[in-house]
Amino acid sequence: MDLSEFVAGFLAEADDLLALANSSLLLAETASKDVKQNPRAVREAFRALHTIKGLSAMVGVEPVVALAHRMEAVLRLADQGVMRLTPESVDLLLQGVRAIEQRVQALREGKTVAEAPVALLGQLKAIEAGLLAPRATAPAQLDLSPLLLARLLPMDREQLLQGIAAGRNALRADFTPSPEKAAAGITITSVREQLKAHAEIVKVLPLSVADTAEAPGGLSFVLFLLTDGTPATLSTLMIASGLTLTPLAAAPLPPARPDELAGEARARLSAQQVELAELEEESAGTRPGLVRVEVARLDDTMEKLSAFIVTRYRLMRAVTDLAATGVDVRTLKQIMAENAKQLRDLRAAVLHVRMVRMGEVLERVPLLVRGLRRNTGKQVRLVLDVGNAEVDKAVADRIFPAIVHLVRNAVDHAIESPQERRALGKPEEGELRIVCRQRGGNQLELCITDDGRGVDRELVARRAGREVPESDAALLDLLCLPGLSTRDQATTTSGRGMGMDIVRRVAADELGGELLLQTKLGAGTTFTLRVPLTITIIDAFSFECGDQRYVVPVSMVEEIVELDPARLAHTPGARFGASLVERSGEAIPVLQLAQIFGLSEKTPATRAMVIRRGGEATGIAVHRMLGQQEVVVRPMQDALVRVVGVTGATDLGDGRPTLVLDLAALAGAALAKEAA
Repeated sequence: MDLSEFVAGFLAEADDLLALANSSLLLAETASKDVKQNPRAVREAFRALHTIKGLSAMVGVEPVVALAHRMEAVLRLADQGVMRLTPESVDLLLQGVRAIEQRVQALREGKTVAEAPVALLGQLKAIEAGLLAPRATAPAQLDLSPLLLARLLPMDREQLLQGIAAGRNALRADFTPSPEKAAAGITITSVREQLKAHAEIVKVLPLSVADTAEAPGGLSFVLFLLTDGTPATLSTLMIASGLTLTPLAAAPLPPARPDELAGEARARLSAQQVELAELEEESAGTRPGLVRVEVARLDDTMEKLSAFIVTRYRLMRAVTDLAATGVDVRTLKQIMAENAKQLRDLRAAVLHVRMVRMGEVLERVPLLVRGLRRNTGKQVRLVLDVGNAEVDKAVADRIFPAIVHLVRNAVDHAIESPQERRALGKPEEGELRIVCRQRGGNQLELCITDDGRGVDRELVARRAGREVPESDAALLDLLCLPGLSTRDQATTTSGRGMGMDIVRRVAADELGGELLLQTKLGAGTTFTLRVPLTITIIDAFSFECGDQRYVVPVSMVEEIVELDPARLAHTPGARFGASLVERSGEAIPVLQLAQIFGLSEKTPATRAMVIRRGGEATGIAVHRMLGQQEVVVRPMQDALVRVVGVTGATDLGDGRPTLVLDLAALAGAALAKEAA
């Protein structure tokens, strides 16, 4: 049987499952350091690896089957409470995930899949045999009936007991479904979703009850909750859904009488009914409908949409030419206006399909930071605040290597060792914070902040052989010099001088965004990346300068101002027509784009586009603004034709290439020559 048709689906599914396993194991490791357990994380990791094992067996990747089998066996023992996960055992499990990732990648590249590491399998088997730290016996029990205690897994009981010991409120919620409640939209699924906003759901158990008017289906659900609030905070939900809440306490229970156990046993559901009910309860409403689509197909869709946009511009030109000959084109213009709206809606829909959440883009960063902690011996707490920010898949693929460079620098260069921080009066554990926000609907802002030592301006200047920079923008220019490193020797983490110049090249040259720096010696550093949400089809301003037409992304322009030659203050001897103009009470430099490009100037410039470079405003003067429109950007990939300030080209419908400019890069290069 040819299984090649299943491989693509397996690879896509495996990537998601491995990411889930990694994130879950990191949560389990955090809990294990405090001699606690995270039952939900353990269970999620087990389910991910169990699914990977089944899929790998289906496509015949036996080394992955062997690894996943050993790992899920360990996690099953931890889930059942037979033994407790330790930081050492979690480390072995993470090594196992990495080994599976390597074999999945080999399958993706058509290479031979290596056998499972014998040593790692042996270590995992040792954990399974109980050679590592056993689970401690809980000192108390929950005040529950023997039936419910038997239905709870040891990890569930321990999670509830740990919550009670930590001062949280443990609650039992009873919900009985009925046709009337279902008609009103009140089901076990809706109740769960509402409870999630106020409490942590530890377990949901279906129970068989007597078929009465109060329970017409003979079925009831018991939900075990942990919350920092009180039952009063759930009062509204209790009234709406008919929930009853009972506080749980940790206390030893007297042995149950045989007649009680017999009565409860008769009330149980059959094993098959329980399993089906629990599976239905766990899966209902928790996973949205998803359709996996290869990125190549999305790229092909975008390519066809791009051709559609260019064709529309050609049609607009043809309508304009007809109008110039006296033809009545009012109906055509009306149709074109409707077509423009439909095309814009189609573009928005296609771009929305290509968007990925920044949370997914950054899901490997915790694993990266964990490795850096081990290599450097530093204590670092990672805080991710990404919200619902999304970005085009093409932008995400390009920006992630830049994020990796910045994270490595923050941990290796910026954050001090525990001994240094203690001597400075800082907490031994440093903080690395990553925050993502969408700005203006067309730009992503990503800030990477550490509370480390800050950037030493004098050291950087000495390494670069330059004068000490006075501003953060000038300091960033030095840091981005190719080959510059503040380390004497290269390590496995950094020190080769190939970091910041790559970050700026990705942010500015490839994506048409910007990189900013804020630093304070002894207090910390923030690097800010601002990039467009998409780079294929963008909203752009078109304008004329000299005899040429250009476009610039709307997201790059802060304001367009009129230029009054009488109010311009010219600088004697300045190149590129540099002058000053007043804007909102401040004087900003204005550069003549025609002089930067060496174009003929038949008429004086009438408009200036204000852009930000390093937080400072600069104006770029042009002869005439043509308007705003959607354009298809073709990036300049060939190094022989790439120049500073030109990010790509587009077709405005006349068949001629029109350059897409990076005004910030042009202004930076011009001002640098001005100062030289």
